[in-house]
Order: sequence, then C-alpha cells, then structure tokens
Amino acid sequence: MTNALTLRSAAEQLAGPMPALLAAADQLASTVMLGDHGRRRAGMGDTFWQYRPAQQGDEARAIDWRRSARADSNFVADKEWQIAQSVLLWVDQSAAMQFTSDDNLPTKSARARTLALATAILLTRGGERVGLTGLRLPPKRGAGQIRQMAALLCEDNNSDFGTPNTQGLLPHSRALFISDFLGDIAPTKTALFEAADHGIKGCILQILDPQEEAFPFSGRTNFQSMGGGITHETLSADGLKQRYLDKLAERKDALQTLARQTGWQFHTHHTNASATSALLWLYQSLEAR
Repeated sequence: MTNALTLRSAAEQLAGPMPALLAAADQLASTVMLGDHGRRRAGMGDTFWQYRPAQQGDEARAIDWRRSARADSNFVADKEWQIAQSVLLWVDQSAAMQFTSDDNLPTKSARARTLALATAILLTRGGERVGLTGLRLPPKRGAGQIRQMAALLCEDNNSDFGTPNTQGLLPHSRALFISDFLGDIAPTKTALFEAADHGIKGCILQILDPQEEAFPFSGRTNFQSMGGGITHETLSADGLKQRYLDKLAERKDALQTLARQTGWQFHTHHTNASATSALLWLYQSLEAR
C-alpha cells in the first residue's frame, strides 16, 4: 500500500507548477479585451443578431412583419448562432521545448503552455468547449476544465521531439497545434491531412527561441538535443550557419504549405516577442470561418 505521506508529496510535486501556469495564463488572457464574444453567425439560437432583407427560400414564418411594415420590403430577424464549438489543443511537451537561450526569456515550453491555456480561457469565456487531444481531456466548458487542463499541461515527457496527436479530434471541430516543429515533419503532415479529411480546421503555432533564428555559433561547438538523444560536434560552426538557416526557412515554408493545403493557418512566434500578440493571433484565427 502506498504510504500516505509519499502519495501526498508526489501529488504536491505534480501540482506544484499548476497555480503558476494558471495565474500566468489568466493574466495573459485578461490583457485581451474582447468584450462579450459571440459567434456572430446566423443560425440556431434565441439571441437577436440583425435584420436582413428577406431572400428567396426564406420561410414566411421567418419574416419579421413588424419591422417589414416600416419599409417597402420584407425583413428577416436573424438569430445568433449559439451552438458551442469544440476546440482541441495539442501542446508539445517534449524535451526540445524546454530550451531557452537566456535566463531572462521563458522556455519554449513555458510560452507554449501559457498561450495554450490562455487561449482555452478565452474560448471558454465565449461559451466554447475546450479539451486536449490524445483522449487526455475530452472537450468541456467551465473553470474545472481549465484546472484539469493546466494540470495536464504541466506534465513533461523525455522524448527529443513531439509529434501531433489527433486522437479525440471531433469531425468539423477546431484544433490548435503548438510546437517548435523542428523534429520529423512527416507525423505533422499526416496529422494535418487526417484532420482535414474529417473537416477539422485550425492553427499551427510554431514557437522558437531567438537563438534558433540567429544561429550565433562559431568555432568548435558541440550541439546536443535537450533530451540528449542527438549530438553533433563541429570544428567550424560558422560553416553550418547558412545551411542551418536554409533548412529552417525550408521547414517554415513546408509548414506554411501544409497549412494552405489543409485550410489551416500558420504563424511563427518567438519567445522574446509579446505573448499578447500571439494570443490575439490564435484567438482570431480560431474564430475565423
């Protein structure tokens, strides 16, 4: 039988980062003043949205005769669409995301988790259901869902690079994938095309440290992946710089092409840039129809 003190200690260690992540995400979400969000699309619901001229095919019962009496044509009162959208998130929690080139900058993982949770907070405030892929957290609404998501996002895995997990994605829902996407691109390509086949649209957010864009290395350098599974030593890092930058540009172009082919949206965010601007891009992109 597990000792109670040992179990409590393990639980506290696991939950330790969660309050900090929740606080950071909530603070970030609060910087985005979106007002009373609404789906703002005509459809099923009880909330009035707008009057529009009646069109061929509109049923007679849809016509607002009181409004129509004040004009020379008939008008229909559209209701606002109020069916909550499910948004599933995949956040890379691999060792590669623990990198930061400067103690004054957040790790890629910290920025990814904060942005993911802040996005989830904004979406739930707008009435949407949020969850995590991989059947880790089915989409729901409410503060309890956000707390569970925070706890799961605080977990790490030791793999060198992460690969998108599409399990649990619902047909015609929305999805958000956040990673540095510096590992093998094949699983990402498979995941996006699989999602597109089920009518799922979404966003790809690539998070990079500024050093990964600049490659400021020279002379003898030993490169090692954060997980320790990949190492490469060179006597002249200067000679690798252009090849590296070309490869990075090719990877970004490949991700942009994948997004275009599958109807997704792609953006690169750097950890030394404003988190608020990235959050705005995420929220607006997920709302785009």
